[in-house]
Amino acid sequence: MSRLPEHMTMSPDQAMTLRMLALEAYQERMFDFRLTHQEAQRRIDELKKEIALADSY
Repeated sequence: MSRLPEHMTMSPDQAMTLRMLALEAYQERMFDFRLTHQEAQRRIDELKKEIALADSY
C-alpha cells in the first residue's frame, strides 16, 4: 500500500539540499527532519528564492 503524496516523508536528497540551503541562508530553523515531501520542497523553493535575492545585491 503506497502512501498519499501529502504524507510522504522528504527524500534523503531533499534533506541534504534543505539542510545546505538553510545553513547558507542563516535560516537553520527551516530544516526539520520530520517534514513531508511537499513541505520540504516548498521550503527548498523559498530558500532558493531568498538566496537568489540576497545574491542580487
